[in-house]
Amino acid sequence: MGRCFNHKFVLNFCNFLFLLCGTLLIVAGCYLYTDNKRILLSRLLAAPSEQLNSLPQPLLYYIALGLAIAGFVAVLASVLGFWASCLHTYCFLSVYFLSVVVLLLAESIICLAITLWPHCLGISLDETQMVKALQRNYGVPGQEQFTNAMDLAQTRFGCCGMRSSLDYDTALWRLQSYGQRNWPVPLSCCVLANAPQPLAFLDPKPANETQCQALERSVYERERYTESCLVHLDSWYREQYGIFLAASLVLALVEFSVLLGIILTCTGIASQRARLDSSLATQSFSQKGRRRPTAKSRQALVDNIYESEVQLRGQAAGTCLGQSSSRHVSSEDFKELYVQPRDLYKQRHNTTFKPIASDYQTPTRSYLV
Repeated sequence: MGRCFNHKFVLNFCNFLFLLCGTLLIVAGCYLYTDNKRILLSRLLAAPSEQLNSLPQPLLYYIALGLAIAGFVAVLASVLGFWASCLHTYCFLSVYFLSVVVLLLAESIICLAITLWPHCLGISLDETQMVKALQRNYGVPGQEQFTNAMDLAQTRFGCCGMRSSLDYDTALWRLQSYGQRNWPVPLSCCVLANAPQPLAFLDPKPANETQCQALERSVYERERYTESCLVHLDSWYREQYGIFLAASLVLALVEFSVLLGIILTCTGIASQRARLDSSLATQSFSQKGRRRPTAKSRQALVDNIYESEVQLRGQAAGTCLGQSSSRHVSSEDFKELYVQPRDLYKQRHNTTFKPIASDYQTPTRSYLV
C-alpha cells in the first residue's frame, strides 16, 4: 500500500507540473498575442516566402495562437492524468500515456523543423532574399504591414536597410514615386526627435530632416543610421528562438517525467495485484486447513450426543441376556431416569413432589434391544 501511495504521489506531482506548464503556455500565448511590436517584427522573417508573406497576419500571430491551444491541450491532458490517477486503471493510464506521447512527438517535430530546416517553414534570413523583399514590398500599396515592420526595425535597432541605406536606391518605393522624390531613405532611417515614444515608427519626426536626407555621407552621417538591419534581425530571431527552445525543453522534461510516472504507476498496479492474488491464495489455503479440524470436531460432537444412546442400548442388552432378542420397552426402564432427579429436588427443598401420570405411561413406540 505504501508503494502504491508513492507511485500515486509521483504521478500527481508530475501532473501538477504538467498542469503548471500548460497554464504558462496559455499565459505566454496571450502575452505574445498582445505584444504587437514583436508580432509585427516577425513579418520581416517571413518576407522571403511568398506563402507566408501572403498570410493576413505575421508569423508570431499564429505562433501565439498555437501556444495558447497547446497550453489548453496540456491542461486537458493533465486533468485526464489526475482522473487516471484517481481511477488507478490501465485503460485511463494508457489513454493518458498516448496523449502525452502525441504531444511530445508534435513538439519534437516542430523544434527539429525550426532548428534544422527553417526553410521548410518559410523562415529565411538570407541577405540577397531579404534585400529583394525590401525592394519589392517596402512602401508598396497593400504591403502596409511589411512597411510598418521595416520602420519599426529601423527605429528600434537604429539601422537603415537590410544591407545598407543603398538598398532604397533601386526599391519600388523610390522608383515608382510611392514616397517623396527628394527622399533617398525613409524618415525612419533618421535620428528621431520622438524616438522615446512607443509609436514613433508610425509618425517619425527627424531631429534634422535636411541633413538626414542629404546625399553626401559626410553630411548625413550624424543624422542617419548607417548600420545593417539584417544583423539585428538575425540576433533578434535567435533570441526568440532561444526562448522558444528553452520553453520546449522544459516542457519536454516535464512530459518525460509524466511518462515515467505513468510507467511507475502501471508497475505499481501490477505488483499490487500480484500481492493481492498471493494473499488470497494464502487465505484460501488457510481456510481449507481450518475446515478439516472443524469437520472432526463436528463428528466428535455427534458421537458425544449419541454416546448415551449407545450405552443405554448396551445396558438393555446386558439385562435382557438370555431372553428374547426383541421386546417392548416399559416404563420401568425409564423410571430410574425420571424418579432420581425428582427425589433429589424433594430432598433439597423439602417439598412433596406429585408425579404426573403421563410420566409413567408406556411409550407407544417400541424399540428393539
